[in-house]
Amino acid sequence: MRELQGWIFDLDGTLTLTQHDFPAIRRELGVPAEADILTYMAALPDSERLAMKAQLDQIELRLAAGVQAAPGAVELIRSLHGRGLRLGILTRNLQAVAQSTLAHLGVLDCFAAEDVLGREEAAPKPHPEGIQLLLKRWRLLPAQAVMVGDFRFDLEAGRAAGARTCLVHADNQWPALADWHVADCRHLLAQC
Repeated sequence: MRELQGWIFDLDGTLTLTQHDFPAIRRELGVPAEADILTYMAALPDSERLAMKAQLDQIELRLAAGVQAAPGAVELIRSLHGRGLRLGILTRNLQAVAQSTLAHLGVLDCFAAEDVLGREEAAPKPHPEGIQLLLKRWRLLPAQAVMVGDFRFDLEAGRAAGARTCLVHADNQWPALADWHVADCRHLLAQC
């Protein structure tokens, strides 16, 4: 882990305490309970998709105002940045929400603006496009980078891109997808 040169992070539930109540968001948007919100939206006719997108954007911006750092997240980012490593964000949220969240946490200066990717800058996870874009920009091989997240989409995206993967979650629900598993960012900092 100490040899990695590129660190790509999910945001909600990884660097921040989980704040998205996805069942409530689905209800507010009128998305079926079992459906992935972004996949459901993508299948809608243009006018409906644009209206739902605007509604989802407002929900995310509202939620961003109350964001809290996950245990050890700020220290982890500061430590990696201080070592001169490449840092990126790959989130299914809006880029503006990600930037606002990073600013609220006090670590926006640790990320190059072009290395904060939201759902409009790259295909949403589990698609590997965002990781591939960052690796190309950083001129790194997939094995030199890790995708860090709290959900299987993060791990699946990392695997599909050929990168290493780290699950940040109390339980290792996807052991076959995670190269490393830690309970939180504080534990990750201790290992890297």
